[in-house]
Amino acid sequence: MDLHSKPPLIVVAGPTGSGKSTLALRICEEFSGEIVNCDSLQLYRGFHVGTAKTPEVERRGIPHHLLDVLDPADGYSAGEYARIARNTIREISTRGRLPVVVGGTGFYLRALLNGLPGLPESNNATRARLMDREQRRVGSMRRLLTRLDPAAAERIHSNDTQRLMRAVEIRLLSGQVSPPAIETEPFTIHRILKIGLNPDRAALYTLLDARTRQMFESGLVQEVETLLKNGCTGDEKPFESLGYRQALAYLRDEIDLERAIYLTQMETRHYAKRQWTWFRRDPEIHWLSGFGNAIPVIEQCLEMVRRFL
Repeated sequence: MDLHSKPPLIVVAGPTGSGKSTLALRICEEFSGEIVNCDSLQLYRGFHVGTAKTPEVERRGIPHHLLDVLDPADGYSAGEYARIARNTIREISTRGRLPVVVGGTGFYLRALLNGLPGLPESNNATRARLMDREQRRVGSMRRLLTRLDPAAAERIHSNDTQRLMRAVEIRLLSGQVSPPAIETEPFTIHRILKIGLNPDRAALYTLLDARTRQMFESGLVQEVETLLKNGCTGDEKPFESLGYRQALAYLRDEIDLERAIYLTQMETRHYAKRQWTWFRRDPEIHWLSGFGNAIPVIEQCLEMVRRFL
């Protein structure tokens, strides 16, 4: 298929707080687009304040896909996301609309665009046994993986329990070791324009600090309380994320509120730095210097999309 006969796909990436959602909404308004979420936490219902999820009243009538599709206890992998997101993108294109993928979860975006190897899907029973083992004997996933797949154990940080557990699960379910690298099966039915937001780092960190405090002041702790009252235990995966982990620790009297805010601010800055590092590896991203709500950035982006289409 000739490149220009393929339907277009726009990707808006960049660090947290850079204004990706704002810019994606403008693209959708200008070019009849629909947004496909690529933020792993925004997939979960009930997690709004700490995820900076765009409120429905601010979506300007633009359809948003893959938001609020999971319960907190649901497991989800990058491969599962990629399959569903690809189907969603195809469906949007079939209707003559422009799919706009927006989010900062780089591993999910890579799975969507490049593909992942054919690995077994998560097995709830196996995952529950492994999680129970890790909780009873902290560090057991690392030791078990070292025996089963030493190469994978070397690649995964000792504190990354979820990835350690997933690697052990793959070994147990498939009888095979985890692949050393992603086997690419590109999403080839679309032509893709990747846009990255690159605001001034100091300005972004200042914004993130202020946004974190605002999240706590505008109901993050109350949101966590509501989730717990509605049946969550606090052990579900979304509670491992920035803000929610600290709010939960505050509610359990493990830290005071100012400490919770400070830790969230610090870890959010570190997370933004990791996102920059991740996306900078992609030579196909067209970087725009500034925040997604800045008029010059919006104008430059719209002109870029216009030429691409």
